[in-house]
Amino acid sequence: MRPRSVTARLPNAWLPGADWADCYELLFLGERLTALEAARRTLGSAPRWVRNLLALRNRLMAPFGVKAAIPAAAGGLVGAFPIVGEGERETVLGFDDRHLDFRIVIDVRDGPADSQVIGITTLVRRKNLLGYLYLAAVTPFHKAIVPTLLAEVNARHEPVTVRASR
Repeated sequence: MRPRSVTARLPNAWLPGADWADCYELLFLGERLTALEAARRTLGSAPRWVRNLLALRNRLMAPFGVKAAIPAAAGGLVGAFPIVGEGERETVLGFDDRHLDFRIVIDVRDGPADSQVIGITTLVRRKNLLGYLYLAAVTPFHKAIVPTLLAEVNARHEPVTVRASR
């Protein structure tokens, strides 16, 4: 199964005042996951090309005062993102910066039969011109990265087909 884009709803309690959002969902056919497990599987270890894009982003945005290092959080990190809320069905990551605030909401819910639906909603509240310009610049990359990371949940856990040798 491939992730699909679905309508994200605003306003959202996790980021009041958010003015941009998107959401992707995936039908997951593996074992039952909590939201934190789903977050770790999707965002915990990004492919090299994603890590390289983030490193480039950090170098390009440093002169503008955009944080390169993610601030530590009392709840810990998933990948590079601080945990700001956690429950069995929903885990929320993100932080606030001078130019924008963002949250990544990972939710799991029952799907058809024994499946689950894993959703990743990104919420952004832009605070100034830099926030608007930054989001405009990263949105095309975001729309490639999030579905790729979400698809990895099923790709890593598909049953292995064993062929009998003759």
